[in-house]
Amino acid sequence: KGAIVTFFRKQLGKFGEDLAVSFLKQKGFKILGQNLRFRFGEIDILAEEKEDIVLVEVKMKSSDEFGEPVEEIDYFKKRKLKQLAQAISQKYPDRNIRIDVVGVKAGKKPAIEHIEGAVEF
Repeated sequence: KGAIVTFFRKQLGKFGEDLAVSFLKQKGFKILGQNLRFRFGEIDILAEEKEDIVLVEVKMKSSDEFGEPVEEIDYFKKRKLKQLAQAISQKYPDRNIRIDVVGVKAGKKPAIEHIEGAVEF
């Protein structure tokens, strides 16, 4: 049972990230990378919007039963995102770094919520 649930969650997460990438591209973002691993975490999507380099955290929910996807980002996740932003800022020293959150709710018609600058950096 555990392996099936883990597999389903991974598939759901991938589906959410694919929707987020399409959504961001439609908004004019250039996707620089996905699932970028660092020693202290992973960036779901790294993108460029105008002059900004944007770290995008994707939160997927299969239903809204337990609140909004964005509410899933706790203190520890925010701290990790800030560490990742710090690492990215060293790679792009002359660029503004921003942390956005894209929340995706699954359903017959998935709902997408994009919060720019959701985590202060």
